Amino acid sequence: MSVTPPESEFPDIISVDDHVLEPQDLWQRELPVSMKERGPRVVRERAKLSFEGGAIHLARDVPDGDWCDIWLFDDLVLPTGMLHACGGLPVDQHENRPAIYDEFRPGTYDQAARLADMDEGHVEVSINYPNTFPRFAGQGFAERADHELGLACLQIYNDWMIEEWCGGAGAGRLIPLTVVPLWDPDLAADEVRRCAAKGSASIAFSENPSKLGYPSLYTGKWDPVFQACVETDTTVSMHIGSSSSMPSTSPDAPLAVSMSLNAHNAQGSLADFIWSRTLERFPTLKLAYAESQVGWMPFQMERMDGVWHEGVGGVELPHPPSSYVRDRVFGCIFDDLHGLKSRDEIGMGQIVFEMDYPHPNGSWPGSRAVAHRLAEAAGLDADEVRMLVRGNAVRAYGLERFGVSA
Repeated sequence: MSVTPPESEFPDIISVDDHVLEPQDLWQRELPVSMKERGPRVVRERAKLSFEGGAIHLARDVPDGDWCDIWLFDDLVLPTGMLHACGGLPVDQHENRPAIYDEFRPGTYDQAARLADMDEGHVEVSINYPNTFPRFAGQGFAERADHELGLACLQIYNDWMIEEWCGGAGAGRLIPLTVVPLWDPDLAADEVRRCAAKGSASIAFSENPSKLGYPSLYTGKWDPVFQACVETDTTVSMHIGSSSSMPSTSPDAPLAVSMSLNAHNAQGSLADFIWSRTLERFPTLKLAYAESQVGWMPFQMERMDGVWHEGVGGVELPHPPSSYVRDRVFGCIFDDLHGLKSRDEIGMGQIVFEMDYPHPNGSWPGSRAVAHRLAEAAGLDADEVRMLVRGNAVRAYGLERFGVSA
């Protein structure tokens, strides 16, 4: 019978899905004068937020509203909300309301404070996605009509991520994850190579670029990006919401519905990567699905294998779909006991841990306690525990190059 180590003996965690609040003055510092007026900047106003049809809506200049740091970027107007970074705050403050940076923990935007928070949470290494207007796959840059401005702002973000947020005292602990210009796959491939040469380990990509108005995986037009990722050992990371939409059932469905269905886009994405033959064409390409958990994966693999055996789906593959998952497709969990209990069907080597700092789902500062609770309930032994909280992440992101051990 397996014996789960006590919490005090758990290794320090590698968290594969956290977030950083973008510096409010970054683009006004770095953009050329000709672009500053339309570049990203912040104004503070009283506002209110509401949720409808799978999206958050902003009402500006509301006299009795809460103070809000609002991002302006060309034609974009995007509020900062309390749910962007409420980690570490009392649960009764986890509300869908406007917020300003001053209300958040310094660790949400300050490197030294973040490293201290990581130490407090027994986290050695963290991979950070964008958090506010860039959104989880860089859509905020891609949606601007002026692509020259969008590219300039995107590259400023990537350089900041690599050189400042993940540099200095953060080197080897904060691992660079960068974004690509989704409007041009060839340009995106160039950005993969540019950032990899500077130290990026992963790109944030969309679960379904077709939903953003870009080519689907079935067109083959993203192949230059995936080829660049293979050449540079860059992992393709896809966060829930990276299709600019969350699953919902009706225009009046509450936020709880979308939060409950958070894995649905990941399911469709994995099906696309397999049935488009992308994983067949690029046999060393690695994918990671952030915040979508893994409990859905056994059924998804079983169902795709059934379709493959039936041979009536209109796609010919030389191997069963499930064979493309092992060692290549990683699912990120923050609280998925069912998924851990299904580890033999998924492959224990495919499950990685995240604390989702500083989001409301996040487990900080009790991330190690959460990992222990899950591991003990699922009956993980010491080797499996190390795989979950460290070893699998090292493989998924090639972290040896940063001096990180399994």
